[in-house]
Amino acid sequence: MVDAIIAEGLVKKYGRLVALDGLDLRVPEGTVTALLGPNGAGKTTTVRVFTTLLTPDSGRATVAGIDVLREPRRLRARIGASGQYAAVDEYLTGFENLEMVGRLYHLGVARSKQRARELLERFDLADAADRPVKGYSGGMRRRLDLAGALVANPPVLFLDEPTTGLDPRARLDLWDVIEELVAAGTTLLLTTQYMEEADRLADAIAVIDHGTVIARGTADELKTMVGGDRIELTVDHVGSLEIARDALAELAVGEIHLEPGLRRVTVPVSDGSQALVDAIGRLGAREVKIHDVGLRRPSLDDVFLTLTGHEARERTTTGEQEDA
Repeated sequence: MVDAIIAEGLVKKYGRLVALDGLDLRVPEGTVTALLGPNGAGKTTTVRVFTTLLTPDSGRATVAGIDVLREPRRLRARIGASGQYAAVDEYLTGFENLEMVGRLYHLGVARSKQRARELLERFDLADAADRPVKGYSGGMRRRLDLAGALVANPPVLFLDEPTTGLDPRARLDLWDVIEELVAAGTTLLLTTQYMEEADRLADAIAVIDHGTVIARGTADELKTMVGGDRIELTVDHVGSLEIARDALAELAVGEIHLEPGLRRVTVPVSDGSQALVDAIGRLGAREVKIHDVGLRRPSLDDVFLTLTGHEARERTTTGEQEDA
């Protein structure tokens, strides 16, 4: 299978901050790869290099067979991109926004108008086509922004945290749209902090941290890397967490994870069903009251925690580099 997106040894620094540290990545044509990582991991910097918005300090990148550094103008005609925040003009109508994008792509007046109407229909925005965007909801703006990225029918699409800030219903709607695009053959690189988003949309997931890819595979392959089952339980009082940790230490085959805010304990175990019975008995003997308990497979959250030592949405930074 031909790789539509290739990065080899990308390095990008902002002063002493290393945003990309020799990043390597390949995305096969007609597939979805999700870049999964916290703020500051290097996701947005990677997308900006691929979309010609940033020049790396070293390394090589190609998209759709075009060298990102040598032929940026030619490349821009072959890609679409949607950032973390909808890049639309709120004083123009939805139709005018898309028509303007078409003209910037040199589609011509007639084709730009036609394409705008096609996309407004496709993204369920036809009824709002002639209304100023400032009256649109957040979900409508995100759909319009994604429509703008598709005006020129690009074979390769970059979506940088496309559902950030959306309510659950709007997020699900946008996922449906993205799945339709991929089914039609679009190659997609998606950055996200949402584990369920990567799990649902991606053919492959690249876990990125500190500017480099630390693991890659399908969601199931990454979960298998972590291995085993998890006992997950909620105790009656935050003060019981440490007691529960001590009681279950002999059953754990990895680090026991405590979440005080949720009064939750997660214990990796090797023999799921028997370990669950033993755990309940041990907690009962220590008079720890359990509100809820269950056995589950590892999640992508578990994968990220195991690989990086912190949760996927834990880190925050400020300024331009916050998205790095």
